[in-house]
Amino acid sequence: MAIKSYDKLFIGGKWVAPKGSARIEVINPMTEQVIASVPDGTEADLDLAVAAAREAFDHGPWPRMKPAERGAVLRKVAELIAAEMGEMAELISTEMGAPLLFSHMGQVAAPMMVLNYYADLTSTFDFDEVRTGVLGGEVLVAKEAVGVVGAITPWNVPLFLAVGKLAPALAAGCTVVLKPAPETPLDAFRLAELFELAGLPEGVLSVVPAGREVAEYLVRHPQVDKISFTGSTVAGKKIGSLCGENLKRFTLELGGKSAAIILEDADLESSIATLLPNALMNNGQACIAQTRILAPTSRYDEVVDALVAAVSESWTVGDPLSMETAVGPLLAARQRDRVEGYIAKGLEQGAQIALGGGRPKEFPVGYFVEPTIFTGVKNDMVIAQEEIFGPVLSVIAYEGDEDALAIANDSDFGLCGSVWTADNERGLGIARRVRTGTYMVNSGMPFDFATPFGGFKNSGMGREFGPEGLEAFLEFKSITFPAGYSPKI
Repeated sequence: MAIKSYDKLFIGGKWVAPKGSARIEVINPMTEQVIASVPDGTEADLDLAVAAAREAFDHGPWPRMKPAERGAVLRKVAELIAAEMGEMAELISTEMGAPLLFSHMGQVAAPMMVLNYYADLTSTFDFDEVRTGVLGGEVLVAKEAVGVVGAITPWNVPLFLAVGKLAPALAAGCTVVLKPAPETPLDAFRLAELFELAGLPEGVLSVVPAGREVAEYLVRHPQVDKISFTGSTVAGKKIGSLCGENLKRFTLELGGKSAAIILEDADLESSIATLLPNALMNNGQACIAQTRILAPTSRYDEVVDALVAAVSESWTVGDPLSMETAVGPLLAARQRDRVEGYIAKGLEQGAQIALGGGRPKEFPVGYFVEPTIFTGVKNDMVIAQEEIFGPVLSVIAYEGDEDALAIANDSDFGLCGSVWTADNERGLGIARRVRTGTYMVNSGMPFDFATPFGGFKNSGMGREFGPEGLEAFLEFKSITFPAGYSPKI
């Protein structure tokens, strides 16, 4: 797929000249060079997009189509993505630096699975349900689309996170204004082109990349019924507050600082081989990354040695467009500066570096940080409490299961986690006591698209994926009838 610039915005299913003249430059984090540019969306552009979405929801065919008909459009988009999977993966790796193998699986194949899942669900989900009331008679519980949705997505897994909102929202019958991160607008525009090819009706989808001020305008917009946001906890709190002022529905998928608990009976070779793809995925730029690794004191040195050996041998730093690369560059210079600041803070607070800690000498150009492993980490250190969003792991010692649980739960976050043990039943007991929205027992699969995903505590509010992800875009209406009448559905 040729990387191209765009001169127009996708508003209400049409390519429309922007109201402003400012441009967003897309920078390749490997070369540090500008590769394309797109219009920088304005409040006036969002007004047009929201108006198109409002008209399409209130008067257009989309909410009134049969759910399976909406599902057919989703399935067509999945087919179109599949036809250009390799090109789309290369586009995203070029945009934001993810290793190509991860882009194939996590950035492109996963969105196809999500689209197909919700396409299937439209045929089986009970949008109408008849219940027998306790006061006599039957009640129709109708599950109706919430309305116009503002979807705000970050740059780290851009296509997947956009589809994670679009698929259930569109399956529900909503119309959507998508505001992708300004760093990664190219895959969002390509997705818009594919929805256009799939026959999505006019007005149902708009794509307007822009910065924070315009995003806040979308959140505040009185014609938007729901906000679905993925991003930082700081931004999520602001969005939740703004939505609360107007009783606007919202879903927040926020940050994480997940703990991987290695029990003393774990097989280290297999456990670490399965754990590391979650700990270092996407160059460490993942909210579900297992960046706190809890090791029993009795095996602490053994765990550290095994981690250092595995990362040194298998986690190759390099060009993200090579299938041999495991760790590519971070998104931007500011992101590299942020990660290097955390590394400096870890050393300042007394942790030691067992591996990495700097920039790879073989890559003087590109926003690279070496995979870094800290030892001697205490759970109250900044590097153990704050989300670094880079390839930095902290190994923390514990004494016994109760101590491990206390450390794992001693966090403002609660998004993901894992336990590694020779006894699955023992692992399940640990899993039930860690306060996170998803958990892995000897598994490399952080969550399944057929099940709810989301966080406890500062990791968010609401759930995405599964039937629960569809219900997040629905309002429930109860309709009562006189005794003896049975509604037909």
